[in-house]
Amino acid sequence: MKLGYGVGYWKQGPPAGALRAIRTAERLGFDSVWTAEAYGSDAFTPLAWWGSRTSRIQLGTGIAQLSARTPTAAAMAALTLDHLSGGRVILGLGASGPQVVEGWYGQPYPKPLARTREYIDIVRQVWAREAPVTSDGPHYALPYRGADGSGLGKPLKATVHPLRRDIPIYLAASGPKNTALAAEIADGWLPFLLSRKGLQDARTHLEEGFALRAADRAPREHFEVALQLPVIPHPDVETAADMVRPLIALYVGGMGAKGANFYRDAIDRLGYEEVGETIQGLYLAGRKAEAAAAVPTKLVEEIALIGRPEKIRDELAEWEESVVTTMVVQAPAFALRTIRDVLQGGSLTRAKLGALAFAYATRRQAARRESRQTASHARV
Repeated sequence: MKLGYGVGYWKQGPPAGALRAIRTAERLGFDSVWTAEAYGSDAFTPLAWWGSRTSRIQLGTGIAQLSARTPTAAAMAALTLDHLSGGRVILGLGASGPQVVEGWYGQPYPKPLARTREYIDIVRQVWAREAPVTSDGPHYALPYRGADGSGLGKPLKATVHPLRRDIPIYLAASGPKNTALAAEIADGWLPFLLSRKGLQDARTHLEEGFALRAADRAPREHFEVALQLPVIPHPDVETAADMVRPLIALYVGGMGAKGANFYRDAIDRLGYEEVGETIQGLYLAGRKAEAAAAVPTKLVEEIALIGRPEKIRDELAEWEESVVTTMVVQAPAFALRTIRDVLQGGSLTRAKLGALAFAYATRRQAARRESRQTASHARV
């Protein structure tokens, strides 16, 4: 099982300690680092900035949203960064959801599968550089043929020769059809909120896509599945679960509208419809702490590895026998060695000591936050 490091979303600014964590991950042998974008920071700029301070680790966009840039712009960004990094780029792509696509990018959301297929075809045409890039559309017609155009557009070929014609493309997908599409046309799949209970379904959906995979694509044996999975080595399961609950509440409650939230759909498929309804209702009402508290520990344990290192090792076997090839974790730099030891068979004694150190450090951080909040309230 390979390891990746996820930087996560920005808040007020760049995540504190991100560069240190990325360089630590590279030193510890992590395979990849992943950046995110929603409607704040973009995925490519931080990857270039932090990637310039590394030499080996692969650089993945996890994920670059289709609507944030045209297919040719995404292809240009990837081939440019691939040159600058010496061939280390993984282009992770995803359709996002209607709230972001229509609310932030001002574009229609319908037919995400068809748009994704067309988008990836254009990106690959740019990298192949065999002929001027063309597309019949209907989503990304090249050249533009709209009635409001000048009529002067012509097919063009990239002026830069890509370092690699086949930069890996991983597709972020949730749901049976999107998962099958990843196996059909992409080089990897980026699932999220995937549970141990859903591993067999995931294999089935991937097999449906592999059955349609073109002969000129990389063999299915090379297909990668990079799963963002919370891993919290901690002596107390409930305390560890408390660190994951806000993440689940955010996605299930806030990443999409009521009735149109792919992450809510994902936990519904796990049998948590009533729980999902409660979490979403509280979150949309602005009661975020209550929404997080409503996340059951059982649900956390289905989509995360939490608790004592020996418990995590026992549960890891099921993941190792699954379709997952890379676990993408997110943690402070000081916790990465412990996570590596737990997941890759390092010293269990050292992992147990690391879990205790992690518990101590997180308690101190929580105490400092509480102290700052108390001081702030006193000033008010």
